Amino acid sequence: MILVNFENHITDESEQSYIDLIAKVTQHILLAEGCTYDSEVSVILTDDEEIRQTNLAFREIDKATDVLSFPNFDFIKPADFEALKDHMNDYNYFNPENKAFYLGDIMVSDAKAHLQAEEYGHSYAREFAFLIAHSILHLIGYDHMTPEEASVMEEKQRNYLNELGITRDADFVF
Repeated sequence: MILVNFENHITDESEQSYIDLIAKVTQHILLAEGCTYDSEVSVILTDDEEIRQTNLAFREIDKATDVLSFPNFDFIKPADFEALKDHMNDYNYFNPENKAFYLGDIMVSDAKAHLQAEEYGHSYAREFAFLIAHSILHLIGYDHMTPEEASVMEEKQRNYLNELGITRDADFVF
């Protein structure tokens, strides 16, 4: 089970459609990566200024970006969920109320998602799903600092979204 905490700092649009998409993408990735824990993630949909300020505060980069990911657990090896066994009673990693593994936090720039959707010629919902997939992979230990790491992440993102039918050429909407 995936629990989604969602804050929409942008619009009055149905938050449920965002929550459903986040849960769908997250659950698919976690199952494919071998996670057997109920999990929880927090996502904020925000504007370029808020994400710029957050990027500056946490990464010392003074510019807006499309998405920021803040993992709650430091995986030594990507998706090594066995490493969590020693932390089952640690409330820093598992929510004491529901016992779910807390993946971390994601912040998405609504403006960047709209811009990138237009640039790539696909729907906003597809771009949002891509940014969530990208971030979930970060939250479970994947990175793209080297060409090899980038290749692995890109392939996983593409494959997982394709498996869900969330492709660039599909008319995917919320």
